[in-house]
Amino acid sequence: MENKQKVLNLLGLARRAGKITTGSELVLNEVRNNKAHLVFVANDSGKDIQKRMADKCTSFHVVLDKESFTQTELSIAIGQKRTVLAVCDIGFAKKMRSLLD
Repeated sequence: MENKQKVLNLLGLARRAGKITTGSELVLNEVRNNKAHLVFVANDSGKDIQKRMADKCTSFHVVLDKESFTQTELSIAIGQKRTVLAVCDIGFAKKMRSLLD
């Protein structure tokens, strides 16, 4: 549980640093352009958006986390109501992945 909170704190920091992209269409564009290093999808989001993100992330070899956080947790972490977000900085992405593993 402590590592989840650390990841949420890092998401807020990455947001303030301008290293987060939010919204499904913008995230898909970042994945297609190989700018996204890690994608979070809220575990309580719709099945269609989860499948769409999973398919795109698999095709472009981007790490996808759709189990760890709810929409509320992600929204509070970045200060906006969102269900999908991409981390577009390799350093932030590596640290978040290591905390979640």
